[in-house]
Amino acid sequence: MKKSFLVLSIMLALAIGLMGCATTGDLEKLQTQVNQVNAKADQALQAAQDAKATANAAKVDVAAQLEQANAAAMKADAAAVRAENAAKMAESSVKMSEGRAKKAEAIFEKSMKK
Repeated sequence: MKKSFLVLSIMLALAIGLMGCATTGDLEKLQTQVNQVNAKADQALQAAQDAKATANAAKVDVAAQLEQANAAAMKADAAAVRAENAAKMAESSVKMSEGRAKKAEAIFEKSMKK
């Protein structure tokens, strides 16, 4: 009886042990899942790298546009200064012309009185 109980116990232990082990099919399924997860991770990494490259290109483009805008603003400021100077010179010329016209009129009236 002890011997048959021992044999039965060993067989039961082996059966439980074998049931807990993974089969080749289980390992293949697991490997397939791991491969799928790795492929998705690679795709996500590639998408992140593409997004980073696009962002860097946009950053460079924005920097170039900002530089162009600053150059245009500087040109506009310089043009405004030139326009102000031209207006001042024109105003000065008008005042001088008015003064000369008054002098010429005074000389003309003086010559008419004689």
